[in-house]
Amino acid sequence: MTPTTSADLPTAVHRNQLLRTMMSEHAKALLAYADKLLNDRHMAEDIVQETLIRAWPHAERLYSTEGSVRGWLLTVTRNLVVDRMRSAVARHETIGAEDRDVPLPDHTGAVLASVVATGLLRRLSHEHREVLLHTYLCGRTVQETARILGIPAGTVKSRRHYALNILRAEAGKGLTPER
Repeated sequence: MTPTTSADLPTAVHRNQLLRTMMSEHAKALLAYADKLLNDRHMAEDIVQETLIRAWPHAERLYSTEGSVRGWLLTVTRNLVVDRMRSAVARHETIGAEDRDVPLPDHTGAVLASVVATGLLRRLSHEHREVLLHTYLCGRTVQETARILGIPAGTVKSRRHYALNILRAEAGKGLTPER
């Protein structure tokens, strides 16, 4: 490793800041994607770490071009997953019959949809999110939700109505995940 000179310091500091930004914006999505592909959380964490290590020298170029940073990171993650799975064959490890010739589905769309949905839900007020959580995610009725939250059933209906309208309007704007 070469020592950092004072002339290189602003570039190194800038690259480190870009890496921190990349980690805060993309690490969760990368981990979810790798975990979905591997079904092994620890190996997925290793893959994400390797992805970010590979991205670090290219951070300035990734953020300065018009391409998708997340797309590049997801591609590197997928390639690392494939490499990891192929390495078991290269070491002559035995693979169970149920694991042979199983094509890896591409879960990029599902991961991206969950990231977009999370971003949309963060734009709602706490009260609106709470009503949607109980009525849609927990499958509760309006009356059950009203009893749990301690508010009238009409208020639950109203909050659900306005929350869905806000989500539709935001989604209709063509919201894309932040890079």
